[in-house]
Amino acid sequence: MGKTKLMIVDDEADLLAELKPLLERSGYQVFPASNGEQALELVASEKPDLIILDVLMPRLDGRNVLRRLREAGNWTPVILLTKVNTSAERVLSLQEGADDYLNKPFDPLELVARVQAVLRRTQRGSLPLASFRHLVSGELSLDRQMRQARLAGELLNLTTRAVGVLEFLMLHPREIITRERLLDEVWGWSEALETRAVDIRIAEIRKVLEKDQGYIETVIGTGYRFVAEVQGEQ
Repeated sequence: MGKTKLMIVDDEADLLAELKPLLERSGYQVFPASNGEQALELVASEKPDLIILDVLMPRLDGRNVLRRLREAGNWTPVILLTKVNTSAERVLSLQEGADDYLNKPFDPLELVARVQAVLRRTQRGSLPLASFRHLVSGELSLDRQMRQARLAGELLNLTTRAVGVLEFLMLHPREIITRERLLDEVWGWSEALETRAVDIRIAEIRKVLEKDQGYIETVIGTGYRFVAEVQGEQ
C-alpha cells in the first residue's frame, strides 16, 4: 500500500518549506500548492487523502476552494488554516464542510496531530460529521441546529456552554481534546477563563447523562475524550 497523500495549500513559501519535510518525515507523501487554482488542479490529478488549506490566499481563497470541492461532491477531508480566531469563523468553516481548522500561528506538531486525528475518523468520499444536523451515539442524540441533546428521547437540561462542549467532543470521537482547546473552540477565549470552566461543564454533562454511561473519558492531566462511536444524521 502506498503512502497517504496530503496536499498543503498556502501562499506563504516559508511555511510550505517548513511543513512539507515535517509531514514527509511523519510518513506522508506531500503535494504543495501556493494558490487555490493550483490546488484544484492537483486535487484532480493527485487525488489526495487529506487537504490542508489556508483560508487567506490571493486569486482564489481557501474558503472558495472548499466550497467548490463540496459542491462538486468531493468530500476529501479538509483542515483549514486561518488567522481569524472568532466563533463566526469556526461556524463558517464547519458549515462549509471543513473537517477541522487550526488558527495561525500554530505548533507544526499540532498540525501533524490534527492530520492523524482527521484521518482516523474519516474515510475518503464519506461525509464529515460536521456536515450533519444530528449527531447520534447509542441513546444519546444532539440536534446541532436546535442546540438540544436527548437521552433515550428525553430532553436534557444543559446550558449553552455544556451543549457546545458536548458537540465538539462528539464531532471529534476518540480524539483527546485538551481543556485549552475546548476553551478556545467553545468559549473563544472571549474572557479570562481558567480550565476549570471546562471541568464544570463536563460535570454538568455527566450529571444529566446519569453518571456518563461511558460516553466521556477523562484523560488525566490533559483533557477529555468522547469514547463511543458517533454517527451523523440529517
